[in-house]
Amino acid sequence: MKCRLGYVSLALDLEKVTSSSVVTYRHYKSLTSEQKINKLKKVTLSNLQDLEKILNYNAENDIHFYRLTSNLVPLATHPDVVDWDYRKFFSIDFEYIGKLIRKYDMRVDLHADQFNVINSTNKDIVEKTITNLYFLAMILEDIGLYNGKIIIHVGSSMGGKKESINRFKTNFKHFPKIVTDKIIIENDDKIFNIIDVLKLCNELKVPMVLDAHHYRCNNEGENLYEYIGDIFDTWNNDVWLPKIHYSSGRDSKLDRKHSDYIFAKEFIDFVEQVRNVQNRDFDIMLESKKKEIALFKLMEDIKELKKDWSYIDKTTFEL
Repeated sequence: MKCRLGYVSLALDLEKVTSSSVVTYRHYKSLTSEQKINKLKKVTLSNLQDLEKILNYNAENDIHFYRLTSNLVPLATHPDVVDWDYRKFFSIDFEYIGKLIRKYDMRVDLHADQFNVINSTNKDIVEKTITNLYFLAMILEDIGLYNGKIIIHVGSSMGGKKESINRFKTNFKHFPKIVTDKIIIENDDKIFNIIDVLKLCNELKVPMVLDAHHYRCNNEGENLYEYIGDIFDTWNNDVWLPKIHYSSGRDSKLDRKHSDYIFAKEFIDFVEQVRNVQNRDFDIMLESKKKEIALFKLMEDIKELKKDWSYIDKTTFEL
């Protein structure tokens, strides 16, 4: 069984490099017409240039799995920002980013922000979610990641679980196919557990993302490892390997907040238990405050603790 580790968005070793610089709408409104478009273009270009630096850094450090920021283009979906055709201005830049990702054979995905709620009871929020998820889908399309994925939670629990899940299924059918083809659904740490999300994913025929820490914080006593095979099977018709999100609680095992680093012994136990019930390759996205630094530290800790595992490169191991 082979596992590749990835990290989220910002490479901390690269000082003053970020692909998610923003322009607030308040600042945007204070500018002249010419200044507005120039500001948006300047920040977007900076984000794309920094993303190139991050991708090169990832390749140099054998990082094969990476989560893009969802804030690559400022104010891209704001209803009052008109004449901001970023796709026209940056089509060549997006193509170049896509070539880099393919050159490095890197798995890249996106996570929708929490204000995107497919099953909201508020129609305006649902419409905004359609707009925002379409934007993310087009980012993936523009960089040539036609099979790229967008992670999202089930969302609202208004009216109870059953009604909320039914509302998700009903609304999902009205989303553009370019969006629904890219959606993958993750269990959360408060309401919708692995059983809820697995059933939903099977009904919608979309892959499920297991978040191991969310399972720790939100379960009904079910044994996670009895469901691993079924969760992985939701990926059977996809081009990608199954993926898992993994983090450690900040102040305790059940603390919902993420720790700076990963507790290696717990991680090793988790991976070995997964291997015992489902001996197939999968990718692991580490959600730690220390980003890629936590990834490298985890690999160093594993090598100290597990001499019998094989280490393919800086971020990939096999057992």
